[in-house]
Amino acid sequence: MLRRDFVKLGAGLAATALAGGTTGLPSATSGPRIGASTLAELRANAVRLRNLDDHLGGAETYRFYLAEVERTGKILKSNSFSGAVRRELLNLFAEQAQQAGWAAFDAGWQDKATRLYDMSYKAAMEAGNADLGANALAHKAYQLVSSGQRGIEVTNGSVAVADATVEPTVKSLLYQRAAWTYALAGDVRRTDEVLGRAENALALAPATDDSPGWAAWAHNPVELQIMAGRCWTELHKPLRAVPVMESAMAAYADSHARDKALYLSWLSEAYIDAGEVEQAAATTGRALDLSAGVASPRPAERLSDVLDRLTAFQAESDVGALLARRPLNPS
Repeated sequence: MLRRDFVKLGAGLAATALAGGTTGLPSATSGPRIGASTLAELRANAVRLRNLDDHLGGAETYRFYLAEVERTGKILKSNSFSGAVRRELLNLFAEQAQQAGWAAFDAGWQDKATRLYDMSYKAAMEAGNADLGANALAHKAYQLVSSGQRGIEVTNGSVAVADATVEPTVKSLLYQRAAWTYALAGDVRRTDEVLGRAENALALAPATDDSPGWAAWAHNPVELQIMAGRCWTELHKPLRAVPVMESAMAAYADSHARDKALYLSWLSEAYIDAGEVEQAAATTGRALDLSAGVASPRPAERLSDVLDRLTAFQAESDVGALLARRPLNPS
């Protein structure tokens, strides 16, 4: 399916979500009382919208996700419901705020992302959901370290929850995200430690229909390989990074254009560290192809860093042609 078809799909889903009384929107949202059937439909719509992130950048999805956050927030303020339903609405609100925060982060709108992650954490803790609250912390730590700030303290809080939870998918996700923080801090020991814990969590049990959707996506060998490869690349250990990244990229579909372009940038850097300039150039070229037209500045930022490293080898014909394709500065 073409990218424009996904944009149309997203626009249609958002319109459905926002137009009270139309097909796909629970009729109960217009009344004073919210029940289980309304919750089920709200969640189903959130899942449909969440899947857009696999194919579109945050600049395209943010408005859809934010509309869901605002709608659920309005329901929390203006309707009546039992204590159990309120907890479920708070959980949903926290998930939606994380998704909208991620889209804002992906689009480069960091102040919006911070506000949404803080809202998510507050709602999750009010609902008594420590696992979901820890994921808000993990998101925030990821944002901090991606902008060159220190995220260790925030990450340590999410790791404590990962250690305590009984849900394997939550352990996988939180440990993987913690590994990234520790890798960017240059801490080889702690990176290796939490990657090992993530691998152990993966062996505990597969994701099931009862696993939280916000965590289950990371509970598979390919996602763990990707995170491990990125971490070892950042720690300049190409002999560990290259094999796992090559394996993961062979299994990762090109339809996930934004993410695959990003991941290939780390594989390119690992090749440079290993002295494989020809492989690095070919991989960077593939990433540039994938990232064309993606509504996120992150691939262009990452690939610009890789191209900076490749300038030392511009006398080689493949590299010279590649440098001529440098994307515009996303800022």
